[in-house]
This record gives sequence, C-alpha cells and structure tokens, in this order.
Amino acid sequence: MTFEKKPISAFQLPPVSHLLQHNLTPDPVADSVKAFSEVLATTPSVQRRSRLLKSSAHFSYVSPLPISFPYRIEIPEDDSEADKSGYIERWLSRREPREERPGVKGSPHLKKYSSTERDTLPEANILALAPTTLTDYFPQLDVGDSFEVLGEPALSAKHSNALDDKSEEQGTAVREELVNILSGRNVLFSLPTEESSGASDMPTPYAPWSLRYSGHQFGVWAGQLGDGRAISILEVAHPNDPESTYEIQLKGAGRTPFSRGADGLAVLRSSIREFLCAEAMNALHIPTTRSLSIVHIPDLPVARETMESASIVARVAPSFIRIGSFEALNPPQDLFFFGGGGQQQADYEALRILGEWVSRRVLKLNIPEGEPWGKALVWECARRNAKMAAGWQAYGFMHGVMNTDNISIMGLTIDYGPYAFMDVYDSKHICNHTDQEGRYAFELQPTMILYALRALLTSLAPLIGAELETGKAVGTDWASSVSAEKIKEWSAKAQELSNDLEVEIQDVFSAEYWTLMRKRLGLRTVEPADESQLIRPMLRLLEEQGLDFHRTFRALCAFRPTQPGDETWDAVAKTLAGKDSIDDASSKEWKEWLSIYSQRINRERSSWKDGDAWIDDRAQVMKAANPRFVLRQWLLEELIAKCEKDPDTGKRILAKVLKMASSPFEPWGAEEGSQPESELSEETREERRYCDVGEKQMLGFQCSCSS
Repeated sequence: MTFEKKPISAFQLPPVSHLLQHNLTPDPVADSVKAFSEVLATTPSVQRRSRLLKSSAHFSYVSPLPISFPYRIEIPEDDSEADKSGYIERWLSRREPREERPGVKGSPHLKKYSSTERDTLPEANILALAPTTLTDYFPQLDVGDSFEVLGEPALSAKHSNALDDKSEEQGTAVREELVNILSGRNVLFSLPTEESSGASDMPTPYAPWSLRYSGHQFGVWAGQLGDGRAISILEVAHPNDPESTYEIQLKGAGRTPFSRGADGLAVLRSSIREFLCAEAMNALHIPTTRSLSIVHIPDLPVARETMESASIVARVAPSFIRIGSFEALNPPQDLFFFGGGGQQQADYEALRILGEWVSRRVLKLNIPEGEPWGKALVWECARRNAKMAAGWQAYGFMHGVMNTDNISIMGLTIDYGPYAFMDVYDSKHICNHTDQEGRYAFELQPTMILYALRALLTSLAPLIGAELETGKAVGTDWASSVSAEKIKEWSAKAQELSNDLEVEIQDVFSAEYWTLMRKRLGLRTVEPADESQLIRPMLRLLEEQGLDFHRTFRALCAFRPTQPGDETWDAVAKTLAGKDSIDDASSKEWKEWLSIYSQRINRERSSWKDGDAWIDDRAQVMKAANPRFVLRQWLLEELIAKCEKDPDTGKRILAKVLKMASSPFEPWGAEEGSQPESELSEETREERRYCDVGEKQMLGFQCSCSS
C-alpha cells in the first residue's frame, strides 16, 4: 500500500485516549503542558536537577538538551550573590525550545520550537537510518534525501559517497528538519494558547517526557532510577491501524530529573551497538524495541573512559514501560539502596492508574469493565517475557544487564548495553565484565526473567489481593482508607500465586524454546525424546569441543540424511568438529550424533514434499532459521572504530552491516558459490569476512555497562 509521505513535523497525534501523558500522572512540578511551558521560561533547572518525584508521578515533562554537563555557566563577576540562581535559570531558559519555527509542512497538531541559542548547538549529522523500521512503523514518514546523503551501503572502499547532484531543495529541507528533531535541537510541542483555552476543537496539549521507574540492580534494590538519558518525543499511529501507536524515544538527548550524576548523553559506540542489535533481533523474530536512526554530533565531547563524541539513537516501541515502573509505586521497604536516587513511599492509587493503562492500552487485555485485571496483567507480562527469553536462549543472545528496570512490560528486548551473541558455545558465559558474580550469565537468563516477574507480582500484590477478595477490579482511591495490616493481608494472598507464576513461565519458556530449537534443526514434528537424545547432546558436544554456536547450525543445513557411509556425512562431521581428519575422536562423536539426527529426520519424511526434492527444500527451510550473518563482538568493535575515525566512510559500512543484520539468513559472501576467493569482488570478500568468527582473541569478548 502506498502512503502519502509527510515530514515528521506534519505528523498528527493519536486520540487523547491513546496518549500516555494524558492518561498517566505527570510530575506536579509541571502538571500540564501549559505549566511545563512556564517552567521552561522561569525555572528550567527543575527538569535538569536530579530529584525524587512525588510518589503519584509516573513521568516528568522534559525537553531534549544535548549539551555537555556539568553546564559551563560563567556568571559575571558583577552579579550579586543573591541573583546567581536567577542567572542560571535565565541561561538555561535561553537554551530551551521556546521560539516557534516554521515546519517544512504545517501540522494541525504540532508546532516546531527552538531558540536562538539552540540554533548554535554543535552540528548534528545523520549517520544511520533503518529502512525496515520505516516500512514497519512509519511508512508515511518523508525522510527527504537522507538515504542519498548516507550513500550506498558498502563494506569495501570502491563506492562513491557523493550526494546526488539532482537532490532537490525540498528533500534537503525535509532531511534537515528530521535531523534537527531527532537530535533534540528542535522540539515538537502542542502548547495551549490564551485563545485555545477551553476550546473543544483546539489541538491537544503535548510535550516530550521521561518515565519514572525504580528497580533491582544486580539483585539489590536501587530506588528511583528513571529515564536518565532517554526522552520520548512523539507518539504516532500506524496509518493502516489507528489502534497501533508507536513511541519515538531519543536516547542520549540530555539530562532529565532521573540522570543522577550522569550527563544524559550517549556516545557513538553505544549508539551503534543499540541501533544494530535491535534490528538484528527483529530479523531473528525475537521481540524487541526497534531502531529508527543515529544522529552523530561530532563536536560534542562526552567523557567516558576516554573522551568520545556524542550521538543520539532514536528508538521505537509501542511502549517503554518496564517492570520497574510498577516497582516505583509499591517499593520494598527499609532496604539498602544501591546507586539509585532514594525512593518514595508506596502510592497505591498511582499503581492502579498505571495498571489500568497498561492493561487497556499497552497489553490490550480486553478485560470487561469492572472485571479484575491485576493477575491477568502479570500473567500476560510473564508469558511475553518467557517467549522473549526462549528466543534469547535459542539464538545465543546475552543481554548482560537484566535488572528489573531493564525488563519490558511488553516482553520486548530493551536497553542494549554490554550484550553479545554467543560464538564459541559456553553455557556459563558472562558477556558483561561488570557482572563479576555471573548473575546474568547465559544459562541463568531464564531464571532472571522469573526473578523480574516475581518482582512485578510483589509490586501489584496488594491490588491483586484486593481483587481476589472482592472478585472485582479495584476502584478509585481503593486503598486510601485501608489499614496497613489489610494491605499486608492482600499482599500475602497474592504472593500465594508465586508458584503458579513460576510454572506458567517455565511452561511457556520450555514450549517456545524447544519449538525454536527444533526449527533450527529443520524438524517439523515433535517427539518426546528430542530434548534428551538430540538437542541437549548437541549442545554438550558444542560446549565440550569449544565449537561456534551459529556456524554449527548453519553447517547442519548442508546435512543430507542418507546412508552413514555417504561422503557428505564425513564432510559435515569434519566441519562440525573443526577437524581435518575424520578419524579424530571429535568427528566420531559427531557421526554418532548425526546417525541419531538422520533417523529422526527420516521419521518425518512424510511431512515434506514427495520425491527427492524434499532434502533440498528442507535445507532451504533450515537456512531460513539459521543465520549466515551474526552481529559478533569483533565486527562491532571494528565497525565502531571505523565510524569514529571517519564517519563519512563509516556510515556506508554501517548501512551495509545493518542490511546484513536485517537479512541474516541470506547467503552473504557468495556462501553457495564455488568460485575461488580470488575471483570474488572486493565487496563479496568483505561480506564473507564479516560472516566469519573473527580473531581468536575476540572470542568471548566482554563489554562493560558503560557501553
């Protein structure tokens, strides 16, 4: 279907019933968009200072401001001591988006704002744009000449990167506006005016925001955390399905009330890692947030372990609400805080408001009015996260930081930091070198999902207990006149569901995991012995022999279940074992396993086409489940270094890696060709290299949380 293209400033807002900020409770410091606009004019520091929000608040209005922190404010010597705070407020206010700017195309809902000072911020450049996200979520978005500026995706140097001379002025204007908005320089608002006050047909007030949440970090309660460097700027309804809305969030767009001691910025390294991995996970059919763009700000320095340059990744999801969003509203009491910003007391009314919103709009549970929803919310979140974790385990993905504030209420993979895909199979591998105790090791990830869901059950326990007692949904101010003893009684009643929750997670995880593993092995039917006789023994061989996880599955695509003496058995066994001699003990172990595998394949022969073509058909089906290209650590490190050294060249390589990650099952690098490497083009040879395992010293490479 063809859609009329619109620049981002011309997008219309979904109905009020679909907008987070009109259904949840804002920070009372700016309890409306109008109040927020006044804050920007008078006391803008309140949105940049780390502070505890009121217990009833779910979010805080905040505008993007990607500048260095601590702010370099030089107060004139003749300023009186009493007016220093006023000078700081005026300095910040001049940098807030308070001046309307014309959009490329007008919108009945949103206006574009900036300021003279913001216009002088360091220049931002488009570094990456995800075509798959545009197709899936924003087919109506006009990106102007962005793809012409990015150039042809290519790994090799023999490609021109010149902008097409025929690029029209309109295309340039659309791209520049998109970059300005996705870099935080310009901000989309719908600000109420005196004329619109009380008018029913006027645009809906709207402004950017950051979420409040808390969480357990490495198993220790951390108190208030929140979006310390993420600011949501827009919600957009899909043109084909107005009920499906998608939130655009800028990561690295400046400080918020949740930044604590950090600068609110992101570096090119971490932005590239998140941008690519979200799209790679989507291509593997694992639930995930999505990536829209990377905007690079080369002249904005950011202090990490070294000085790096700033960038902002725009990511997309139906919702960024986390389990920690619920923990913030009914936190554990009297616990030691680990690195957070303190913690408010429980607010049971805020818990109800958030739960109703998540049930109705985020998870879309379709529960009749007045019927209990608390348990259903937890169980739906559990099922979604169990399926997500099964995808992680089946495709060797390691998240690295599975704190409860990093677990999506929708069961989406979120917050890509020190992640890794498995190379040499090690069930105990720890991808995050900060995780010294191995809490988030590969084999423990399903257990950590269970831990997070128990935390969600605990947060909602008093509400669920009340619903269990009455058989009805809780109403407004449901806990306002209830004693603390009654709250504890309700909570205890709900906690009795913990074992049932564990069983649900285990059942859903197991069913999904074994389904995916059979799919990777090209099996269409289910046999009870698959787990014990086929899949677990294979993983044991991988681990004992130190073999590459993904290359093994891809190699099995070439296996033909014929007689054991067939030469293809020898070839596959040697490939799997990584040995030249078929007499090697490792190869013999593989031949024994292949014998069991062959018999298993032949038992489901009738589920495939008639004739000899079924073996080739089966091989193609397997290749569609086992990636040729894997987003490996060595590759990411090389790509990041190239983009940091020369962004103009790096962005073409980045685009090609994105293309490969978005189509990982394709035979990149002439995988199925027979010609010698010397006859391949430079681009094809590079594709082949990018599909390789890399240097030995990079196997099992660990990142830190600062990634």
